[in-house]
Amino acid sequence: MRTSTVRRLSLSIAVAAALTSVAACGGSDGSGDNRGSAVVKADPIAALRDVQKKTGGENSAKVEGTTRMGSTMSMKQSGTIDWTDGLTGTMEITYTGGSVADAMKQNGGSGTMQARYFKGGYVVNMGDAFARQAGGKHWISYDYADLAKRAGASGEAMKQQMQNTTPDQGVKSLLASGDVKKVGQEDVRGVSATHYSGTVDVAELTAKNSALDADQLDQLKKQLSAAGITTEKVDIWVDENNLLVKKTERGQMKTGELNSTVYYSDYGTKVSVEKPPAGDTVDFTDLVKQQQGAGSGTN
Repeated sequence: MRTSTVRRLSLSIAVAAALTSVAACGGSDGSGDNRGSAVVKADPIAALRDVQKKTGGENSAKVEGTTRMGSTMSMKQSGTIDWTDGLTGTMEITYTGGSVADAMKQNGGSGTMQARYFKGGYVVNMGDAFARQAGGKHWISYDYADLAKRAGASGEAMKQQMQNTTPDQGVKSLLASGDVKKVGQEDVRGVSATHYSGTVDVAELTAKNSALDADQLDQLKKQLSAAGITTEKVDIWVDENNLLVKKTERGQMKTGELNSTVYYSDYGTKVSVEKPPAGDTVDFTDLVKQQQGAGSGTN
């Protein structure tokens, strides 16, 4: 297998970051015009507990958002997710900038791919350029357990997050931070919403929300430190029905600013996701073995 193909394989791992940003945390982009008249509780903690209960009681939604991770990548994504029994759904993802988008273009890719998420893993359609170098197969299959082994503590944290996440994680983040305030009433795509804001310690929050052991937590903190990730500003917007309609996150990485914005709508929407044909799918683990067998001198 050509080295360029292997580089292209590694790019698709970043697809997981897209849905992680959709389903987990949320920092402010400063939007909103302070319109609206929804009645909210004066105590933000009590109000957010109501939001957590109501949003957490739902099981699916449409999502749309953007994510930027410094100079590494920027992307936009849209689709539907269901979290009834693990996370499932389909997302259309387009890489719009950064080194990931550049690498995809250099390898003949369009920058757009589809990701389908299942309880135990996900699949990514890498496009025709990849298929021409992979025996005609367009899809790569990733198993969360295998990725956890390869990526260490950060992989294990991602596995747990992807298998157990729900949109109300952003609400839980603010509740766990001990630093939350109500900003006011704002307009979110024509919906009157209440804006809450706070700052979270990423490592501490991950520790609270995961089942990592002491060694894994120590390793994760080192990985986060190496990436320059310490705290994130988390903002959420809630409609008059106590449902999350927007969440954002903002922080700093060594490669630049981390900024993610996600919109939620159509709670309760039907989500249907199918696995691609086995004959058009290759397992990521098998691809890695093929690359290792080809030797470092392959070009």
